[in-house]
Amino acid sequence: MSDRDDWGAIVIGSGLGGLTTAAYLAANGVRPLVLEQADRVGGCSHVFRRKRVWEFDVGVHYVGEVHGEGTIGLVLSGLGLDKRIEFLPMDRDGFDTLVFPDLTFAVPAGWDAYLRRLTDTFPAQENGLRLCVDMMRERMGGFPLAQAFDIAELGPDARAVLAAQSADYGVPPSRAPIAAHGMVIGHYLSQGAFYPRGGGQVFAGHLLDVVTSHGGAVRIRARVERILTAGGRAVGVALSDGTEFRAPIVVSNADLKQTYRQLLDTERVAAATRARVEDLRMSAPMFTVYLGLDVDLSELIPNTNYWTHPDFDIERVYRIDSRRELPAELSLFISSSSRKDPGNPRVAPPGHSTLEIMAVSPTGRDFWGLTEDVANDNRYRRDPQYRSAKHRLATALIEQAEKYIPDIRGHIVYQEAATPLTHRRYTLSSEGCCYGIALAAGQFGPDRPTPRTEISGLFLTGSNTTSGPGIGGTMGSGLHTASIVLQRDLREEILAGRVFTDTSKLTAGGPDWDPLEACRKNSV
Repeated sequence: MSDRDDWGAIVIGSGLGGLTTAAYLAANGVRPLVLEQADRVGGCSHVFRRKRVWEFDVGVHYVGEVHGEGTIGLVLSGLGLDKRIEFLPMDRDGFDTLVFPDLTFAVPAGWDAYLRRLTDTFPAQENGLRLCVDMMRERMGGFPLAQAFDIAELGPDARAVLAAQSADYGVPPSRAPIAAHGMVIGHYLSQGAFYPRGGGQVFAGHLLDVVTSHGGAVRIRARVERILTAGGRAVGVALSDGTEFRAPIVVSNADLKQTYRQLLDTERVAAATRARVEDLRMSAPMFTVYLGLDVDLSELIPNTNYWTHPDFDIERVYRIDSRRELPAELSLFISSSSRKDPGNPRVAPPGHSTLEIMAVSPTGRDFWGLTEDVANDNRYRRDPQYRSAKHRLATALIEQAEKYIPDIRGHIVYQEAATPLTHRRYTLSSEGCCYGIALAAGQFGPDRPTPRTEISGLFLTGSNTTSGPGIGGTMGSGLHTASIVLQRDLREEILAGRVFTDTSKLTAGGPDWDPLEACRKNSV
C-alpha cells in the first residue's frame, strides 16, 4: 500500500523537537507530514486525563527562557506564537526548594541572586562558590561537575546544593560536565521559572496549528517501521501497516538508538556510526506517582518545586539503577501543576489539587520481576510481580513526600503511577528514559549527534542532538534542524524580527480551545 501525496518532508515522531522542525518547515513552504505512533501529538510534553476531572502533565513541570532571546521565546516568536502562549511565573524568590536534613535552600531567579544566596548560606566557601558559579554561568569546561567541586575545594553541603537539581537532566555529578549543568540550571536562572497557562499540551497544540494551517499534516497511531532509502539517500518511510510515504527529506524525532537499530537497514549505516550509537549511554529514567488530592495545595505550599534529599550524597541518587532493593529513603522531585496554573479548570475540581512525585528509577528487569520477553511486551502491565513492585515504590514515594507536605495520604482521591516501561511504551525510548542520551562527558556539545547524518536527506532532531534535553532543548533542536534542512540561519532571521507564519491562519487558542483534543485528531 502506498500514499503518494506530495510531501516536502516526513517527520517521525511528534515530540517538541519534531513539531518545531515541522512548524518551521511548513512556515517556509516545505509541506511536512508528521507521523506519531501514539494516540496523541506531543511526545513527553503531552498530558493525560482521568475520571473526567483530573489532568496530569507528563513532562512539562516548569520552563525558562520564555521571553526575548531566550530559547523558548525565540522559537515561539519566529512562528508568531509568543503572544499566544501565556507563561505564569513561579516564585521568583524560590522556584525550586532544595531540602536536606537541617538545610533548606530556595533557588531564586537570576544568577546574581543565586550566587548571593549561596555565599550567604556558606560564607566560609565564598571563593569556591564564585569559581563554580562562574564556570556554570559561562558554561566553561567539559570536565565533570564533581571535579569542579574538587578544584573549588567545596564541602559536602555546598556541593549538594549546587548539584541537587541534576535530575533535571538525569546524570550524576561525577559524569555531568559543568558546562552541561550550567546550561540546564541557567535555563531557569536566567529569567526565572514559568509554567504555561493551560498545561504542557499547549506547546504541541499551537505548534500543530502552525503545521496544519501552513500545508502540513499529522497522522496519529502511525508507527514508522522503516526509513526507506534509494541511491544512498532517504526517500520516505514505511509504516507498520504497510503504508508508504515518500518525501525528499526525512527527519527522525524518534529515539536515536531506535532510529539506527530499528528504522535503518544495517548496511546503510557505517560500522563506526553503529558502534558509536551503541556506546552512547542513556540518561537516568524516572518513576512518577500522580495524585489527585481533595485539598487546595495553594493554601499549603508556595509556588515552588521541591527537591528533597536524605543526605548530601547526590551520587547516591543514581546508584539505585543497579540495585534490586530500594534504599531506605529516595531523593524526590515534587511538583503540582494545579498550584502553578490554578485557573485551569481541567486540572482538578474546585478545592482539589494534583501532585506529581518523581524519583530516579530502577532500570533492570529484575527489580520489576519481569523476564525479558514479558518486559518487551505490553503484557508486563498485568504481571503480578511488576504490579507489586510498582505499588511498593509508589507507597515509598508517598510516605517520603509526607515529610514535606503533611497528611498527603489522608487526602488522596486518585492515584496512578508510571514506570520506565510505561514511558517506553508511549515514546519508544531506549531504557524508558525521558531525557535521551545522557548529557555526560563525551556526549555533550560537539560530541552529541548533529542534525545532519551520513545518509543524504535524513536528519535528526530532539533531545539526542546537540541542543540537549528538556522543553527548551528540544524546541531549540527543532529550530536548529529546520535551519540545516533549509540551509539558512533561522535564528539570526528571527533576531532580525522575522516572523515566518501567516498569523491570520492560526486558529488555536481561546477559552473553548482544548489542546489535548486538538492533538488527538488526524489531519490526513
